[in-house]
Amino acid sequence: MSAIISVQNVSKSYWRDSLEIPVLNNISIEVQEGDFLALMGPSGSGKTTLLNLIAGIDKPSKGNVIVAGTDISKLGESALAKWRANSVGFIFQFYNLIPVLTAFENVELPLLLTKLSKSQRKKQVETALTLVGLGERMYHYPKQLSGGQEQRVAIARAIVTDPVILVADEPTGDLDKNSASEILTLMERLNSEFKKTIIMVTHDPHAAEKAKQIRHLEKGDLV
Repeated sequence: MSAIISVQNVSKSYWRDSLEIPVLNNISIEVQEGDFLALMGPSGSGKTTLLNLIAGIDKPSKGNVIVAGTDISKLGESALAKWRANSVGFIFQFYNLIPVLTAFENVELPLLLTKLSKSQRKKQVETALTLVGLGERMYHYPKQLSGGQEQRVAIARAIVTDPVILVADEPTGDLDKNSASEILTLMERLNSEFKKTIIMVTHDPHAAEKAKQIRHLEKGDLV
């Protein structure tokens, strides 16, 4: 198996006035295509920062982040935005759905940036919502759905473009135990059945158990 993600000697610091605050210290990690990696660690350990670097939301202070052959650490802002839109599906703790749009319209949003026709978009949205078990709820608004169903809509939105990688930041953090279990089972299915490469940040050991590989961060170091 080839590494689809290669993080090479990456460090990340933020500046507060003249004070440098190191967050990640010389991190190197590889993720194979089709892997499901859980990043764990206490609050402030740098796991979300590492996820954001892999997803092209942020850039490293030093080192390289290579995803599917592209060194995204060297891309300019507009090229990086285009790369993110084409390559990454995002799943957040808070679903970030637009309340005045139906489930269908929320899932369709990323496709509006593509050259797909209306009928092609419709087909892809219906496929994604059916895959997450919401084929019959696609014209419901977020307020008409449970938290677990809203997260399913968010996952459908993440996969509708058929991204290279899926990144999930505490995807079950806002859900009750049963809904969380359903979402994790769905993510496991996306990985095993549809071969999606997933990187998930979580502090929940039960969530991490669904991953194929678990790595721990401690004060900016991989341990």
